[in-house]
Amino acid sequence: MIFNSNKEKFEDVLTKYFSFENKTKSLDPLFDVFHSIKRQDLKTVNQFFKENDEVRKNFSLYLKDLFADKPFNLSLTEANILSENAFFPELKKRTLDKILPPVGNEDSVWYLVDYISVRPERDLKYFQNNRAEDIDELFRLLEISHFIARESVKKELLFAANILAWRAIGVALDAEVLNMVPEYKNYHNPFLALQDEMDLLIAEYREDPAYQLTSKNQHFKQIRIYLTQCLEFVDKAFRNSGKYGITGKINQSLLKIRQQINRISDIIDLLVIDNDSDYLEKSKKLVFNILYYKSHKNNISELFNDSTRQMSHLITNHTAETGTHYITSTIKEYMKMFWKASGGGVIVGALCILKMLYGYADGSEFSHAFMYAFNYAMGFIMIYLMGFTLATKQPAMTASTMAKVLSDEKNTSKNYREFAHLISKLFRSQFVAFVGNVLLAFPVALAVIYGLDVLFNQNFAADKSTVLLRDLDPFSSKALLHASIAGFFLFISGIISGNVGNNSVYYQIPARIEKNPLIKGILGQKAARGISRYYSKNWAGIVSNFWFGVFLGVTGPIGKFLGLDLDIRHITFAAGNFAIGLYGKEFNVDSYTFWISLITVFLIGFFNFLVSFGLSMALAFRSRKITFGGVREILKEIRRYFFQNPLRFFFPIRSSELDLRAKEMVEKVSTKSEGH
Repeated sequence: MIFNSNKEKFEDVLTKYFSFENKTKSLDPLFDVFHSIKRQDLKTVNQFFKENDEVRKNFSLYLKDLFADKPFNLSLTEANILSENAFFPELKKRTLDKILPPVGNEDSVWYLVDYISVRPERDLKYFQNNRAEDIDELFRLLEISHFIARESVKKELLFAANILAWRAIGVALDAEVLNMVPEYKNYHNPFLALQDEMDLLIAEYREDPAYQLTSKNQHFKQIRIYLTQCLEFVDKAFRNSGKYGITGKINQSLLKIRQQINRISDIIDLLVIDNDSDYLEKSKKLVFNILYYKSHKNNISELFNDSTRQMSHLITNHTAETGTHYITSTIKEYMKMFWKASGGGVIVGALCILKMLYGYADGSEFSHAFMYAFNYAMGFIMIYLMGFTLATKQPAMTASTMAKVLSDEKNTSKNYREFAHLISKLFRSQFVAFVGNVLLAFPVALAVIYGLDVLFNQNFAADKSTVLLRDLDPFSSKALLHASIAGFFLFISGIISGNVGNNSVYYQIPARIEKNPLIKGILGQKAARGISRYYSKNWAGIVSNFWFGVFLGVTGPIGKFLGLDLDIRHITFAAGNFAIGLYGKEFNVDSYTFWISLITVFLIGFFNFLVSFGLSMALAFRSRKITFGGVREILKEIRRYFFQNPLRFFFPIRSSELDLRAKEMVEKVSTKSEGH
């Protein structure tokens, strides 16, 4: 039918099927009429019905017979509501339903809409693009303006609302969900109260089928109160996720409850009639609601957006708290960052030599991948545990801090200037960390390779120097692409850190360690408490650095195995490799090679920073629903502030008022536990 839909004029189609009283139950006439009408505006269609009263009456009778006794509760209880309590099963279901639509009950409105509306989203837009007056007139001409007043329709609406209420109760009373809102354990549960009120309303309709709900009705007011309380329950659970952590399953469950409560609200609103004009409005709303729900029932992008936003929020929430430690304010903090970065540079300088030596080892690409990954991972963990800094690890953390500050502050020009000052503090912190890493990685790598030469009387860098220096030429290698790949892995490592932190909170791992009877029995209470604190403080960082090392180590060998030019470039390692390359050539290189390599080292750092910070900012903005339209104004203010105070982006020049305000912003991030 998609490819062979009727191309006849709608007047001819209507006349062909409804110039007589058509008693058929077939959906084909409606399909042909609907798709022929879509090629016209409703004003023209209405005019035809006015001029052809017999056709109008016959078509109206056909519609009444066709929809008579057809249940439509599935369109309200299933369409565009999560059916699974986990992301991947829901994704699998929606994908399958998109490719191979399920076979439903043919005697239902669900099936009818699927049959008639091949593309419900586009069909809904057709009605939305027509004037409201023309739609109203069409409903009157077809005698469906009081469709909502039918007893069978009211029964279907109440039945659907009741099903949704029971389902919401079942999910809300799950032990894992209730653990997210301990505040409600000692109070009257709003979901149970909602169901009680729904039972009373249904009883009213059973006793009196002509019973009419109004906005002043006590049942309606009570149901509204309980619906609001149920949504507050969900919002409270999301807010508490910063305190208790959250899992994908609970996230999906809370989203499902919210969808069900909102759907009940939509249904109850349809039953409320205050005056005669409401019959038409509510009849229209029911039809268009069903079309809207059906048009979004297999929407995969909405599933991704809804399912991942809260998890990304929690992840960035934990990384934001870590990121506050990477922003320097005073000269003392600035120099402390330099020395911490210098310590990281010393370790990376040694790692560069080790990687070079591993490259000489015989073995498969798999063995080299293992050695490189081990080298990177152990080195990064050492840097982390010794309290040193790897400059490029900071952007993924500080981006979340920036987004969290923005989401907490009001959008005013004054706040934008304060935020620009905070960015200057962040930038100079990154700058001094880069300087510390590079200034120490270069001489340490040079000193170690020289020491090996003296000790073993062999220049180990000679065979590798040509490749190392060529890799630092952006015109003869993909150095900047590889730097971007490293930036992507920095972003991923930030996500891992936040996820581990979230899981640690949710599963109460530190508390379990502290109270574990075996650990207390063997090591004692004091040791158990110490292990608990150490785990809480360091485990997320250890796991994050481990995986970052693995990613960097395996990329090159995997690229070779697949025949792809994949590799990584990191500013600190690039500085160390520059030193090794120069020593391997016995410092006998032309000026082009020297200067292009030196410049590329800093370009690599820029792309490391740009990609990791940009991706982290995008994720953090998305998790906090910050629009990029608002970011444009902030960027303008940052640019203006830079040209007014360029040195503040590189050195800790004080500004009493702005420093105080920036400190307040950061302290709010580090102390405030927020949720959805």
